[in-house]
Amino acid sequence: MTVIGYARVSTTDQDLTIQETALRAAGCEVIRAEKRSGTTREGREELRTVLEFLRKSDVLMVTRIDRLARSIGDLQDIVRQVKARGASLRATEQPIDTGTAAGKCFLDMLGVFAEFETNLRRERQLEGIAKAKAAGVYRGRKPSIEPAQVRELRAQGGARRHGDRQGARHRPGERLSGA
Repeated sequence: MTVIGYARVSTTDQDLTIQETALRAAGCEVIRAEKRSGTTREGREELRTVLEFLRKSDVLMVTRIDRLARSIGDLQDIVRQVKARGASLRATEQPIDTGTAAGKCFLDMLGVFAEFETNLRRERQLEGIAKAKAAGVYRGRKPSIEPAQVRELRAQGGARRHGDRQGARHRPGERLSGA
């Protein structure tokens, strides 16, 4: 049995040290960590690596369930993957052990609250933006490209510079690739 730790913070200016220390103290032999949002599983390569590495009777250890996922759907998908590999999920700060019925129940409840918290934060953010717009003080994020560059790109008929996604310019009637 291998105990594998997974630590996550949302932004690059946050620190993983507290989680990593707690995971080491809980007996984790391997710890994978990343600085990515927990609202989606997309782009979370360390999580993908951990899930692929799990073997029968291994334990995936996190400090709290919200470090693993912020949506109940993602959390349940992750738990299914862990279970399918014959492993279990535990948390250092919460009474969670997917090897027991009570632990699984508590896990699902915490998952619901994590998603609820994310939704509340999003609502507060949108309310703040609406209030700032009404007061005429909302300006949005700072431009990442100068207006003169935008005009130049438009004049050239494309915007595939400055990090635009491939296929971002779609004209009506054009067929989308892969469609």
